[in-house]
Amino acid sequence: MDTEPMTTALPTPYDHLTSPRTAAALVLQGRFLSAAREFLAGEGFTEMLAPIIGPVTDPGARGAKQVDVDYYGHRYKLMTSGILYKQASLLSFGKIFHVAPNVRLEPLETAVTHRHLVEFHQLDVEIADGSREEAMEVAERLTRHCVRQVVQTCAAELDVLGRDPGELRLAVAEPYERKRHSAVVAELVELGYPQSADTEIEWSGEELVSAKAAHPFFVIDYPKGSRGFYDRENERDPGVLRNFDLIFPGGYGEMMSGSERESDYRRLLARIRETGENPGKYEWYLTLARKGIPASAGFGLGVERFTRFLGGLDAVWQATAYPKLPGQARP
Repeated sequence: MDTEPMTTALPTPYDHLTSPRTAAALVLQGRFLSAAREFLAGEGFTEMLAPIIGPVTDPGARGAKQVDVDYYGHRYKLMTSGILYKQASLLSFGKIFHVAPNVRLEPLETAVTHRHLVEFHQLDVEIADGSREEAMEVAERLTRHCVRQVVQTCAAELDVLGRDPGELRLAVAEPYERKRHSAVVAELVELGYPQSADTEIEWSGEELVSAKAAHPFFVIDYPKGSRGFYDRENERDPGVLRNFDLIFPGGYGEMMSGSERESDYRRLLARIRETGENPGKYEWYLTLARKGIPASAGFGLGVERFTRFLGGLDAVWQATAYPKLPGQARP
């Protein structure tokens, strides 16, 4: 796969929407989402419709800015992630999922990463009383199922895109390895990449380890402070979070992020304050936590990113009908 920075010049909406490659990519996307819904329904998950705006959204989006809207005189946010609402939804059902749009004003430099959009969608999954290991097991079986369904039903579209079905089958043929964050940092340092041990894996470093991989793998145990306040800290290993990322091979990078969630009111309050956030912003969420929300684990899978992998696309904007890259005004 070409790893040189792509041009940020997008085709006109007419050219993009009439391209056979766009149509093929969107067919793959629809089939993968159908397969995901079939799989999750069979596992006892209930699909819910997520909100698009709210008084607060996920504060942990890697350098991206939030979008404010005037909601009858109140300052509301477009969702950058539905994580807080996923936890709240477990008051109704023990296993939930949703497919929802997210908006993040990404830094301008991410326009050439192949992997960032301002407007994108996530397949979000949450399991009441679930563990990190249970969430990873569901994530592995889900992604493997979706790949197999696309290979079985979308031969014509894969041919249009020049994607070898054998490569897709091979990618998910083996169990997904688990690597600690510290081990990935050490691997990058050995490769000459200056990755900090205290932060998330940087985009370019993530692409390096992804390009070297033959199969998907999980990165686990990120350091506290590198992620949002809702990722649960490991009580037996203070300073380490019970979370994970799923990295796909071939340079496609991170497909999903997940964790066990913090649900205890006092610990949530302390974690919010540690991050410099104002707890008052999270009043509705903290009220639910005080009354009692289930402990849980879950993840969010990037729909356009996974479509990019399935189709072997050069860039994630090719996996959406109406691409919006950082800094570009688009319909």
